[in-house]
Amino acid sequence: MDVFLLILGIILLLVGLVGCVVPFIPGPPLGFLALLALHFTSWVQFSSKLLWIAAILAVVVTLLDYVVPAWGTKKFGGSKAGVWGASLGLVVGLFLGPAGIVLGPFAGALVGELLVKANGSQALRSAFGAVIGLFAGVLLKLVVCGLYIWWFARELYVAF
Repeated sequence: MDVFLLILGIILLLVGLVGCVVPFIPGPPLGFLALLALHFTSWVQFSSKLLWIAAILAVVVTLLDYVVPAWGTKKFGGSKAGVWGASLGLVVGLFLGPAGIVLGPFAGALVGELLVKANGSQALRSAFGAVIGLFAGVLLKLVVCGLYIWWFARELYVAF
């Protein structure tokens, strides 16, 4: 059972890491579940304090992931159409490689803004804000998942 939980934990960490970049995959919550999987092995016992901190981080970052892109768009004068466009652009951009991950959200936000606004320069500014917000959310998720990976690897190293 320990080997199964270890493998499950590693898979959850990897999928969680992918989920930091891919929309609709909850990266930090999956990373937290990876810590729980390792915790229930006979090799590792995380402290309850660490598990609570990890759980709170997962919840806070997941909630912020919905707020930060909207904040970035609003800060630059954008609308919900820009946020939706950036998110859809990211999904499409994933199939176009690393350049698509950068250009997809920008193009999606720009198209979304142009659909609801007549002013091209304002749409461009809003698209830029949506992308900044989106990448800020991705960075937050990567930091938290990186922390989970560190805790996971450190405890395994100590156990063996």
